[in-house]
Amino acid sequence: MKNKISYLLIFLISAIQLIAQVGSVKNTINSFPYQRPSDTETAITSMHIWGKSEWTKLVHLLDNDSLRLKPTYALNAYINDATLNAALKQQVAQNLVAVYGSAKTFYAREFIIKQLGLLGDDAAVKLLSSLLKNETFGGNAARALASIHTPLAKQALSKGLKSATSENAKHIQAALDNVNTILPEIKIGSAEKQVAKTDAQKLLMLQDRIEKATTRLEKRNVLHEASFIPGFASFMLVSKSLNDESINQDAALILARLALADKNIRGPEVRASLEKAITLIHGIDSAVLVSKLTDHLINLPYDNGFVSLFNGKDLTGWKGLVMNPIARAKMSDSALKAAEQKANDKMKNDWIVKDGLLVFTGHGDNLATEKKYADFEMYVDWKITEKGDAGIYLRGSPQVQIWDTSRREVGAQVGSGGLYNNIKNQSKPLVVADNKIGDWNNFHIIMKGAQVTVYLNGVLVTDNVPLENFWDRKLPIFPKEQIELQAHGTYVAYRNIYIREIPSDEIVSLTEEEKNEGFISLFDGTNLDSWTGNTSGYLVEEGAVVVNPDKGSGGNLYTKEEFADFIYRFDFQLTPGANNGIGVHAPLEGDAAYVGMEIQVLDNEADKYKALQPYQYHGSVYGVIPAKRGFLKPTGEWNQEEIMVKGTEIKVTLNGTVILEGDYAEASKNGTMDHKEHPGLLRTTGHIGFLGHGDVLRFKNMRIKVLEEEKKGKKKKKK
Repeated sequence: MKNKISYLLIFLISAIQLIAQVGSVKNTINSFPYQRPSDTETAITSMHIWGKSEWTKLVHLLDNDSLRLKPTYALNAYINDATLNAALKQQVAQNLVAVYGSAKTFYAREFIIKQLGLLGDDAAVKLLSSLLKNETFGGNAARALASIHTPLAKQALSKGLKSATSENAKHIQAALDNVNTILPEIKIGSAEKQVAKTDAQKLLMLQDRIEKATTRLEKRNVLHEASFIPGFASFMLVSKSLNDESINQDAALILARLALADKNIRGPEVRASLEKAITLIHGIDSAVLVSKLTDHLINLPYDNGFVSLFNGKDLTGWKGLVMNPIARAKMSDSALKAAEQKANDKMKNDWIVKDGLLVFTGHGDNLATEKKYADFEMYVDWKITEKGDAGIYLRGSPQVQIWDTSRREVGAQVGSGGLYNNIKNQSKPLVVADNKIGDWNNFHIIMKGAQVTVYLNGVLVTDNVPLENFWDRKLPIFPKEQIELQAHGTYVAYRNIYIREIPSDEIVSLTEEEKNEGFISLFDGTNLDSWTGNTSGYLVEEGAVVVNPDKGSGGNLYTKEEFADFIYRFDFQLTPGANNGIGVHAPLEGDAAYVGMEIQVLDNEADKYKALQPYQYHGSVYGVIPAKRGFLKPTGEWNQEEIMVKGTEIKVTLNGTVILEGDYAEASKNGTMDHKEHPGLLRTTGHIGFLGHGDVLRFKNMRIKVLEEEKKGKKKKKK
């Protein structure tokens, strides 16, 4: 009798535990598929600590036709999140492998196999290898192994092919074809060798393949291979497929993952592509990616990202060449303008746009950028014909060499990518890395100071070598000048020209005029030594103060010093919907908008602010005096603002226009516009601050001039 009771108790306890597990799993995934971002994060956090029993229950839910929708969305969201965390992928793959045997239906098993492929971790290889012999799941397993894209996965496919049935062999061979690529051969010295499969080489081949592709499958295969190549160049290749309705959703998913994995993928073209990608991500893939991508775009800097130097349609951004930098500097403005007009007229016949390529016809002079560059990083594809000779001038100076390596009579056998006109410093490339004539090549050029680094087709050919001043070798290289595409009498074509300006490490100082006027710097671009408050919520990045909402919602940052009458100047850059403020006469405690004054900093054009009161828009003394609207620059551009406070008079100038001028004591004598108490209006001195509201903004060039009355010791005591 006792044994029966014991068995019954054990059964009841097990049943209760199973019911609890079922409830726990169902509660975790209950918000899917129509979840809010916060619910998604909560669910994923819970799934991180699941044991085998919870994962087994999720698989049982996948087996149930009427219940599988929620677990499908939840698991896909979890896998998408895990792919962004290298340390997590292996554990997640091990969890799925452990419970695969619990799956009973075709749907559940196929879905798990696909998720293992998306994870891309070797922990799944053993299980997937065993499935290659399975007539039902062999094809899915082969495709998943191809997605993992590691040497171990490739080895498993090759081994599986030897013993596969004829039907499965087709799937395995297709998967192997997907991961294997054959690269062109080039001459290195006197021997024929195969070029290493660098990322740059792969991308050149993939662009060629996708341009020739005629079917959706061919295009998808190209995108799939590009998804494993990190970095900006891969992102831009994939982004071109956003306009192809047959594969644009595939492209959108890949772009999201590439961008989330690399914060250096940025710039106006990147932002535009990601904004379009968000609209194309639907279904189970949207569960995590859309919210993460939205946050990523808000935090993505507008500055120092890659911009396109060639739009594929015309010569916008380019101009004809006028002499050399030294000669141009000696010309009068009128003479230079006349010479540029003449050069531009001639340029139109020498350089043309054909089939989306920038082409030199073989006669004429160099093509120059309208803009001058200091330090930069540049990508450019180029192609020449037999006996070709060209080059790229950096800061108006010759040159990163391009030529046909068969031209031994002029020394071209050393290869392209060297600094040809150097005399004292290295001029020849380290190795030959040119592709055969008629094929595309890629330069990745980095210039910091006088130092130049060049990768040709992904191979380092010039390693941090100083570029000499060809025009006057007694002088250093120019600190800032135009980039030129050399005209050397032979055909050359360019495409995919992108450049990123590298921010200077120099300390930002006041102008001589500001020094003479009595301004002092509150921020030199390197530290927050003059500031106090929530210094963890405001970061110094690339010469600017960036509000970091992840650290205390931005919070408030104040000057250590107090100011009474002053002129305060600063630059600011808004992100969509951003809200902040400038505290004036503020104490270090309390709501600065009331215990001090707040000059509003706001993205006026955001839709969510269309119903605000006039005294809440940008430049207003919050709750007290409204400012004029319509003078902010577009989101992402830098605005310049000046705030002058003298006694109870205040004036705000935005981008050269006075948007507010008044007396806040007079304006509030019969009560404030917002009908609230503003004791701070009675203060005559205090701190200047940034008043965060949980949004990303950037500030720089903060400087202040203490007005004469305060300098003479006439400032009043705080009330």
